[in-house]
Amino acid sequence: MYTVEKPKTDEELKAYFAFRWLWLREPWGYPEGSEKDEYESVSEHRVLKNQSGKIVACGRVHLNTTEEAQIRHIAVDKEYRRKGVGQIMLNALEQVARDIGAERAVTNSRESSIEFFENCGFEIIDEAPNELGKLKRKQMRKHLFNNNNLVLHPKWCRELQKTWHEEIPITEHMGIKLYQYTERTIETHASLNKNINLHGSMFAGSIYSLATLTGWGMIFLQLKQKHLAGEIVLGDGSIHYHKPITMKPRAICNIETVRAKFDLLARGKKCPVSLHVDILDGDDQVAEFSGQYWVLPNASR
Repeated sequence: MYTVEKPKTDEELKAYFAFRWLWLREPWGYPEGSEKDEYESVSEHRVLKNQSGKIVACGRVHLNTTEEAQIRHIAVDKEYRRKGVGQIMLNALEQVARDIGAERAVTNSRESSIEFFENCGFEIIDEAPNELGKLKRKQMRKHLFNNNNLVLHPKWCRELQKTWHEEIPITEHMGIKLYQYTERTIETHASLNKNINLHGSMFAGSIYSLATLTGWGMIFLQLKQKHLAGEIVLGDGSIHYHKPITMKPRAICNIETVRAKFDLLARGKKCPVSLHVDILDGDDQVAEFSGQYWVLPNASR
């Protein structure tokens, strides 16, 4: 049995870097410290431990752009190679990449690792700079898809995501994405890395923005279902913060909390909509948002 962990303490980080050096740099005669580079502070680091708590694999991921994550420094203890450990580590890093908003992952693979990455869904796209000045590498890419989420009416959902990015550009920079829509529930995710403050938690303003956009998205999709159209604006909103977000920002709005008079919109009048959005960090509820929106008929634009 293996567990994936994020090194947090100075001691855990020291053990992580020591493992990385042992398997990726020491065999080539490079001193300790050579395993680090300028991206360490903006990267997500992970280790894989066995039942005894021994590190048997490690790796890291960081964002190149808002859509692209780079996976690097996957190392596996020699005794655990060809036992599926490398794939467990890679899968964990890919999930981290999805969680921070990436749509694709890239890696610069040594020639000896190309087959491994190809078996995991990567494809060669270009040459990459030699590692350590001597090891030839290929740049490889994989598109990241989350097959576990349920999205009904995908055309509407794609239109919502596109509308967010084009009309509210900050959503793309914040890594806000529609994760799930079931006609009764909408769930959105945001990237913690793109909204992190000096305390290592999510900015309160970013949490508020995630909540208001989730409510906005619920109304957008409800209008589609009812074959109505209008301009959605936020009239008033209040939020209560209970705990900081330090892991995985999520927002959920259920249809049971939505109160709307859509018949007014059908008659060409502005429609009031009130709703409630729960903000979570993983599975823990950390904030509650109540919003009052208005949908203005298109004729008034």
